[in-house]
Amino acid sequence: MTTETNSVLNSVKEAFAPVTEAFTKLQNLEVPEAAREFVKKQAETAKVRAADLHAGSEKVTAAIETAVAGSVSEAAKISRNIQQAIYQDAEAFFTGIDKLASAKSVNEAVQIQSDLVRARGEVFVSRAKATTEYLGKLVSEGAKTAQDNLSKVYTKTA
Repeated sequence: MTTETNSVLNSVKEAFAPVTEAFTKLQNLEVPEAAREFVKKQAETAKVRAADLHAGSEKVTAAIETAVAGSVSEAAKISRNIQQAIYQDAEAFFTGIDKLASAKSVNEAVQIQSDLVRARGEVFVSRAKATTEYLGKLVSEGAKTAQDNLSKVYTKTA
């Protein structure tokens, strides 16, 4: 490199030195303990409320299942699974907030957040696979029932 190029490069480095220094300090910025504790307390309160709501919805679903039978029972099963998934998502969210509140620096928070996103992605894929298998089973059973019913009608008219 020429001296002129080095001079321009050094000028650019010097011009951006405050930004580089600020970014370095931001990465190591510590979150005050009081703020972390406040967030943890709020997340725990929300988690308890979500558990109460889930328990209430479980009671309602159980009452519906007891009151009716047949195909409604399958709908209640689906409803129960959806309620469980919503509850698990809420619980994971509040647990994630609690973990994030434990972070003492921005770097640590970013690492925790990326771990949480990866874990939620794995849960999503698992649920999608289970849902696909379940729907395939329902369609197969429905087709078998329809075929049986058609064969009964056909043999009666023949």
